Amino acid sequence: MKTLENEIKYLQLLSKQYPSISKASTEIINLEAILNLPKGTEHFLTDIHGEYEPFVHVLKNGSGVVKRKIEELFSNTMRESEKKALATLVYYPEQKLELIIKEEENIDDFYRINIYRLIELCRYASSKYTRSKVRKLLPNDFKYIIEELLHENIDSKHKQEYYKSIVETIIEIDRAKEFIIAISKVIQKLVVDRLHIIGDIYDRGPRPDIVMDTLMDYHSVDIQWGNHDILWMGAAAGQKTCIANALRISARYANLDIVEDIYGINLLPLATFAMDVYKDDPCNNFMPKISDEDVSSTEKSLIAKMHKAISIIQFKLEGQVINKRPEFDMKHRLLLNNINYDEGTISLKGKIYKLKDSYLPTIDKNNPYNLTEKESVVIEKLVSSFKNSEKLQKHVSFLFSKGSIYLIANSNLLFHGCIPLNKDESFMSMTLQGKEYSGKVLMDRMEALAREGYFFKEKTEQKQYGMDIMWYLWTGKCSSLFGKDDMTTFERYFINEKEAHKENKNPYFKLREDENMCRKIFKEFNLDFEESHIINGHVPVESKNGESPIKANGKILVIDGGFSRAYQKKTGIAGYTLIYNSQTLQLVSHEPFTCAEEAIVNESDILSTTIVVEHKVNRKTVRDTDAGKKLEEEVKDLKLLLMAYKKGLIKEIQ
Repeated sequence: MKTLENEIKYLQLLSKQYPSISKASTEIINLEAILNLPKGTEHFLTDIHGEYEPFVHVLKNGSGVVKRKIEELFSNTMRESEKKALATLVYYPEQKLELIIKEEENIDDFYRINIYRLIELCRYASSKYTRSKVRKLLPNDFKYIIEELLHENIDSKHKQEYYKSIVETIIEIDRAKEFIIAISKVIQKLVVDRLHIIGDIYDRGPRPDIVMDTLMDYHSVDIQWGNHDILWMGAAAGQKTCIANALRISARYANLDIVEDIYGINLLPLATFAMDVYKDDPCNNFMPKISDEDVSSTEKSLIAKMHKAISIIQFKLEGQVINKRPEFDMKHRLLLNNINYDEGTISLKGKIYKLKDSYLPTIDKNNPYNLTEKESVVIEKLVSSFKNSEKLQKHVSFLFSKGSIYLIANSNLLFHGCIPLNKDESFMSMTLQGKEYSGKVLMDRMEALAREGYFFKEKTEQKQYGMDIMWYLWTGKCSSLFGKDDMTTFERYFINEKEAHKENKNPYFKLREDENMCRKIFKEFNLDFEESHIINGHVPVESKNGESPIKANGKILVIDGGFSRAYQKKTGIAGYTLIYNSQTLQLVSHEPFTCAEEAIVNESDILSTTIVVEHKVNRKTVRDTDAGKKLEEEVKDLKLLLMAYKKGLIKEIQ
């Protein structure tokens, strides 16, 4: 009675949704049934870096889940070639049907056979979900029809003609193509219950915007920000140093067309400035990473000049932030005042290095971090363009709404880079706005400040501090997104000696092999060591050199295996993904993907190898998940409501 009295106001509100004993009881029965269904499949990807074609393909095939379900269902009734054809149809229904319609003599027979197969596959994939959940995933055009076909017993004599007439009518009224496309997309949704993107959508690869558009259309997704993502988020907020970094990387990988053509950011002021200041400078150290076949020599020369211009602006802006924010502890990165401009050398860590390029006409050696008047005009115009890019703002808003620095999902800890640690295994600390933070609370605080940097009112100190934190998250030693003590960008451009390029990784990357360190991390995040895993990316696993993505006896899974082509020489493969279903945790390694056209025409798939990291004897159910815990709370509340009805504290509405 005391509990009922304490909760009476809440229960009165709940009674509006369940106004009778009958309705509350029905919902309890429904929720209890859901709790005993198998856990849905989770799909983990990381470090996509704009490589949209392999990303989209892996998304469509569910890292091999679609193919496995086809094999399980049709192992004894279909030839291998038919299974491959059916899988390709599920992945690329629109494109595959276009080819088939041109080639197939009896298209109606093709439609008939494949509609039956797709219905059977869809029924099999949907078997672990409630009808209600499946219904929500169905397209409006075919919702009723697909639902009827999925839940009809085709062996029943009473329904065989009914079932057959639906399929024949779909073909007869020329809706078979649309139906196949619709049901194929439903199958793609059913094989993966939730998608986790563990950072670095942006930079290097050709089309991060397509990756973002795809994620925005995905049925269930969360994102753990990577350092490359936070860089673009800071740029969208108007943080000048982030803008300069984002443009520098885009120039380096010859992706300025994405900035200009896709995001509508006006690069003419930068191009004009670069051509004026560096017109006689070959800018050889700033040539983009692209073959001569892809762009003309004139275009390549212009990109190099823009690349150098924005790099110098970046180094100046970074110096301004470092001087303004002493708590960032980055004074050692103030390199421009270590240059001997007359001799073309730089003093670095007690050594003198000759600069590869000493033509620095915009740097005032007495005030090296001051922008020239023309540089100031360029960066202000770029700030305006970034802040007013409708598509970029839409993408970044999505990153904030679906994203976070870390996520705890079904007892697993997801983050992009690392948990900042000291060599003595303690959590690295940092003072922010006069207060010291470390571990989980440091990550929480940095996320809160980053959100202030994007959402706070313009021209306030809170917004400016938050924007500077976004830049720090990109490159600072206490950033869980970065995980190094330095980002030696200047050194790579201007110093030949590779010893100057060294970036020391956070101790986390050595300590992560230790199960005891994992225990400390799990304790910090209130997680059960026996049940939990850490899943992250950021540092590519060098598979070709024998490095394993499985660390600390299976407690840590590093799934950056080189999705980005830029890393594939280093890793020897083309990426890892992870599948977590009701019984197993499966690590999937992928060979390089040629192109979507090859996959469609020749029905080729990414060659993948699956390793079962963990197998549960007892299948996990919805009850064992985060969603299940919420449902159990709902059941508890509904049982209280039932008691309130029975004791007359709340009256039923008939």
